Amino acid sequence: MTGSLSVTAFRADLPAVLARFRAGKTRAFSFGDGVPEAVVLTYDEFEDLGGEGKFAAAEEVLEPELLADRLAELMRAIRAGQGVPVVWGVAGEPEAVVLSTADYRKLRGDDEPPPGVVDDPTRRTYVTEPLPDSRAMTMDEIAAVMGPEAVEELARLRREDREAP
Repeated sequence: MTGSLSVTAFRADLPAVLARFRAGKTRAFSFGDGVPEAVVLTYDEFEDLGGEGKFAAAEEVLEPELLADRLAELMRAIRAGQGVPVVWGVAGEPEAVVLSTADYRKLRGDDEPPPGVVDDPTRRTYVTEPLPDSRAMTMDEIAAVMGPEAVEELARLRREDREAP
Protein backbone atom coordinates (compact mmCIF):
# COMPACT_ATOMS: atom_id res chain seq x y z
CA MET A 1 0.00 0.00 0.00
CA THR A 2 1.42 3.37 -0.95
CA GLY A 3 0.28 6.94 -0.45
CA SER A 4 -1.81 8.30 2.35
CA LEU A 5 -5.35 6.95 2.65
CA SER A 6 -8.18 9.09 3.89
CA VAL A 7 -9.61 8.20 7.29
CA THR A 8 -12.84 7.11 5.58
CA ALA A 9 -10.99 4.82 3.15
CA PHE A 10 -8.94 3.32 5.99
CA ARG A 11 -12.09 2.74 8.07
CA ALA A 12 -13.74 0.89 5.17
CA ASP A 13 -10.61 -1.21 4.54
CA LEU A 14 -9.82 -2.61 8.02
CA PRO A 15 -10.34 -6.34 7.29
CA ALA A 16 -8.31 -6.03 4.07
CA VAL A 17 -5.52 -4.20 5.94
CA LEU A 18 -5.21 -7.14 8.34
CA ALA A 19 -5.24 -9.58 5.42
CA ARG A 20 -2.41 -7.69 3.70
CA PHE A 21 -0.39 -7.54 6.93
CA ARG A 22 -0.88 -11.28 7.51
CA ALA A 23 0.26 -12.03 3.96
CA GLY A 24 3.27 -9.71 4.30
CA LYS A 25 2.00 -7.64 1.37
CA THR A 26 2.19 -4.23 3.03
CA ARG A 27 4.28 -2.34 5.54
CA ALA A 28 3.46 0.47 7.94
CA PHE A 29 1.54 3.23 6.19
CA SER A 30 -0.06 6.53 7.04
CA PHE A 31 -3.60 7.77 6.70
CA GLY A 32 -5.40 11.01 7.43
CA ASP A 33 -7.64 13.68 6.01
CA GLY A 34 -5.47 15.55 3.52
CA VAL A 35 -2.18 14.97 5.35
CA PRO A 36 -0.64 12.02 7.19
CA GLU A 37 -2.15 12.09 10.68
CA ALA A 38 -1.87 8.50 11.86
CA VAL A 39 0.12 5.37 11.08
CA VAL A 40 -0.94 1.73 11.11
CA LEU A 41 1.70 -0.96 11.53
CA THR A 42 1.81 -4.60 12.52
CA TYR A 43 1.80 -5.43 16.19
CA ASP A 44 5.02 -7.41 15.61
CA GLU A 45 6.76 -4.27 14.34
CA PHE A 46 5.37 -2.29 17.29
CA GLU A 47 6.81 -4.93 19.67
CA ASP A 48 10.14 -5.15 17.82
CA LEU A 49 10.59 -1.38 18.16
CA GLY A 50 9.87 -1.55 21.91
CA GLY A 51 6.44 0.03 21.69
CA GLU A 52 5.10 -1.66 24.80
CA GLY A 53 7.86 -0.04 26.86
CA LYS A 54 7.57 3.38 25.19
CA PHE A 55 3.80 3.86 25.29
CA ALA A 56 0.91 3.13 27.60
CA ALA A 57 -1.21 1.45 24.94
CA ALA A 58 -4.70 0.33 25.82
CA GLU A 59 -4.73 -3.21 27.18
CA GLU A 60 -7.74 -4.35 25.13
CA VAL A 61 -7.43 -5.56 21.57
CA LEU A 62 -10.17 -3.97 19.50
CA GLU A 63 -11.99 -5.97 16.85
CA PRO A 64 -11.97 -4.25 13.43
CA GLU A 65 -15.66 -3.39 13.76
CA LEU A 66 -15.08 -1.69 17.13
CA LEU A 67 -12.06 0.20 15.77
CA ALA A 68 -14.24 1.39 12.90
CA ASP A 69 -16.84 2.61 15.41
CA ARG A 70 -14.20 4.42 17.51
CA LEU A 71 -12.02 5.74 14.68
CA ALA A 72 -13.56 9.24 14.58
CA GLU A 73 -12.99 9.58 18.34
CA LEU A 74 -9.43 8.28 18.00
CA MET A 75 -8.67 10.74 15.20
CA ARG A 76 -10.00 13.65 17.30
CA ALA A 77 -7.66 12.61 20.12
CA ILE A 78 -4.71 12.25 17.72
CA ARG A 79 -5.37 15.71 16.23
CA ALA A 80 -5.49 17.14 19.77
CA GLY A 81 -2.16 15.50 20.61
CA GLN A 82 -3.83 13.18 23.12
CA GLY A 83 -4.03 9.94 21.20
CA VAL A 84 -2.60 6.70 22.56
CA PRO A 85 -1.64 3.70 20.45
CA VAL A 86 -4.64 1.46 19.79
CA VAL A 87 -4.06 -2.27 19.35
CA TRP A 88 -6.49 -4.14 17.13
CA GLY A 89 -6.98 -7.55 15.60
CA VAL A 90 -9.37 -10.48 15.38
CA ALA A 91 -10.47 -12.72 18.28
CA GLY A 92 -8.38 -10.85 20.84
CA GLU A 93 -5.14 -11.49 18.91
CA PRO A 94 -3.05 -8.29 18.61
CA GLU A 95 -2.28 -7.87 14.91
CA ALA A 96 -1.95 -4.15 14.23
CA VAL A 97 -1.54 -0.80 15.97
CA VAL A 98 -2.84 2.67 15.07
CA LEU A 99 -0.90 5.62 16.46
CA SER A 100 -0.20 9.25 15.62
CA THR A 101 2.57 10.14 13.19
CA ALA A 102 4.40 11.84 16.09
CA ASP A 103 4.18 8.65 18.18
CA TYR A 104 5.41 6.60 15.21
CA ARG A 105 8.45 8.90 14.97
CA LYS A 106 9.08 8.40 18.70
CA LEU A 107 8.70 4.64 18.27
CA ARG A 108 11.34 4.63 15.53
CA GLY A 109 13.59 7.24 17.16
CA ASP A 110 13.16 9.69 14.28
CA ASP A 111 13.43 13.47 14.56
CA GLU A 112 10.35 15.65 14.31
CA PRO A 113 10.10 17.63 11.06
CA PRO A 114 10.51 21.42 11.21
CA PRO A 115 7.33 23.31 12.17
CA GLY A 116 4.90 23.58 9.27
CA VAL A 117 6.47 20.76 7.26
CA VAL A 118 4.09 17.95 6.35
CA ASP A 119 5.97 14.71 6.81
CA ASP A 120 4.92 11.11 6.26
CA PRO A 121 7.23 9.18 8.60
CA THR A 122 6.49 5.91 6.79
CA ARG A 123 8.00 7.30 3.58
CA ARG A 124 10.99 9.12 5.01
CA THR A 125 14.32 8.81 3.25
CA TYR A 126 17.74 9.34 4.73
CA VAL A 127 21.01 10.61 3.36
CA THR A 128 23.30 7.62 2.94
CA GLU A 129 26.44 9.24 1.55
CA PRO A 130 29.52 9.00 3.75
CA LEU A 131 30.40 12.01 5.87
CA PRO A 132 33.34 14.14 4.66
CA ASP A 133 35.60 12.72 7.39
CA SER A 134 34.53 9.10 6.82
CA ARG A 135 37.20 6.55 5.93
CA ALA A 136 37.37 2.86 5.27
CA MET A 137 38.14 0.61 8.24
CA THR A 138 40.45 -2.37 8.20
CA MET A 139 39.37 -5.78 9.44
CA ASP A 140 41.70 -5.30 12.43
CA GLU A 141 39.95 -2.04 13.36
CA ILE A 142 36.51 -3.61 13.04
CA ALA A 143 37.57 -6.58 15.19
CA ALA A 144 39.02 -4.22 17.80
CA VAL A 145 35.71 -2.35 18.01
CA MET A 146 33.88 -5.66 18.43
CA GLY A 147 36.06 -6.75 21.33
CA PRO A 148 38.79 -9.20 22.33
CA GLU A 149 36.90 -12.30 21.22
CA ALA A 150 36.61 -10.88 17.70
CA VAL A 151 40.33 -10.04 17.63
CA GLU A 152 41.18 -13.60 18.66
CA GLU A 153 38.76 -15.07 16.11
CA LEU A 154 40.25 -12.93 13.32
CA ALA A 155 43.75 -14.08 14.29
CA ARG A 156 42.58 -17.72 14.30
CA LEU A 157 41.01 -17.36 10.85
CA ARG A 158 44.20 -15.80 9.47
CA ARG A 159 46.29 -18.67 10.89
CA GLU A 160 43.95 -21.20 9.28
CA ASP A 161 44.23 -19.37 5.93
CA ARG A 162 48.05 -19.44 6.11
CA GLU A 163 48.08 -23.13 7.00
CA ALA A 164 45.59 -24.17 4.32
CA PRO A 165 47.17 -25.92 1.30
